Amino acid sequence: MKPIFKNTEDWQQADLLMQPIFIRVMDNLRKQLEKFHWIATYQEVQTPYPGHQLSLTHEEKSITINVWDICFQVCFLNYKTPPINEDESTQDSQVVEIDTSLINLGEVNWQKLDNKAQKVIEEMLRNLPN
Repeated sequence: MKPIFKNTEDWQQADLLMQPIFIRVMDNLRKQLEKFHWIATYQEVQTPYPGHQLSLTHEEKSITINVWDICFQVCFLNYKTPPINEDESTQDSQVVEIDTSLINLGEVNWQKLDNKAQKVIEEMLRNLPN
C-alpha cells in the first residue's frame, strides 16, 4: 500500500530512513534466506512505484513480495502489509506513522534499524506457507 505522510516532517524522516532501511532489509534477506529451502530471485518493477520484487519458490509454491513493503514495515509503526501476491495496482493508500525510535538526534540509529529489519524479515519468513 502506498504510504501517505501526515506532514512534511514525517516525509523528511522517511527520506532519511528509507535508503538505510533498504540496505539493511536486503542484507538481512540475504542472510536469512540462506537458511530456507526457498529459492529467491529479485526482479525490478516500475509499478506502483519503482523498486524490487522478491520471488520465493519452493516445490510447487511461489510467492511474490514487494521489497518496499518490507521496508515500509521497518520504517512505519502502523504499516499494514498487503496480502502476499496481491496485485498492488488495486491497493489503497494509508496514512503512516514514522518509527522515530530509528532516529537518534537527527541521525539513523543503525542498531535499532538493523534489529527491527531482522525481526520483520524473520516474521515474514516464519509466516510463509509450509
